[in-house]
Amino acid sequence: MPPAPRKAIFPVGGLGTRFLPVTKALPKEMLPVVDKPLIQYAVEEARAAGIEEFIFVTGRGKSAIEDHFDHSYELRDTLMARDKKAELDALEDMLLEPGQVAYIRQQEPLGLGHAVWCARHMIHGEPVAVLSADDLVLSEVPCLKQVIDAYMEVGGNLAAVMDVPREHTDRYGILDVVADDGRLVEARGLVEKPAPADAPSTLSIIGRYILDPTVFDELGRQETGAGGEIQLTDAMARTIGRVPFHGLRFEGRRFDCGSKAGFLEANVAYALERDDLRAEMREIVRRYADPAEG
Repeated sequence: MPPAPRKAIFPVGGLGTRFLPVTKALPKEMLPVVDKPLIQYAVEEARAAGIEEFIFVTGRGKSAIEDHFDHSYELRDTLMARDKKAELDALEDMLLEPGQVAYIRQQEPLGLGHAVWCARHMIHGEPVAVLSADDLVLSEVPCLKQVIDAYMEVGGNLAAVMDVPREHTDRYGILDVVADDGRLVEARGLVEKPAPADAPSTLSIIGRYILDPTVFDELGRQETGAGGEIQLTDAMARTIGRVPFHGLRFEGRRFDCGSKAGFLEANVAYALERDDLRAEMREIVRRYADPAEG
């Protein structure tokens, strides 16, 4: 049985241009879904999966992420003075322990693979999880927990995967499948953002990975791929034959919060899951779905 991943990389150095102008001063990862920023959902998912060390690969203008996971003594004192115990507990629960957190600067946004490679000296030859805050997964069992459980069965490189419409294959890394039992998929190759006519399947990777340390050797070659960027999927593909690669069809609903429509849908879906918001949100959705009733 392979060792369980203890560390997770959060690539948060991107510019967030699809959400301008709000992301001019606010990191995209700090956009709220209901009342928590995207990056907090990712960190909570990692904690629930047993991750012990949290490595954020940041860029310019991302200090709000560091502040979010740090103490705010003025706010804490104010909440205590006003007897806001629930709010104070919520803030305390989200804090990570001293020594659990590291921040690394990605000076240039050269792709996901480059962001992961920037954290190479923190990994020390261990398997490591990678989580994209853009991908929000609503599920009973945290998505990363599902991925780690599957990794403990097969080792190697593993990613969460889902089927997408063929016309959308040029948006994702797509698996070239050799075996599929309906849950775990074995791949003989990966293709980053292929044209629909060239896609070997419609099985797409989303932003949940477990990486074998050999991937960092391939990332160190600094070879560019689709979009002129250093692609993580290209490096993973080059390790096939040395280590196995599998995809896991996870259970849950994935929201692409890197798109405006996906982000808005996530807010609606997560609000409907909340006991304190469900009734009001249903009424709001009904009102706008059928303006004649408003």
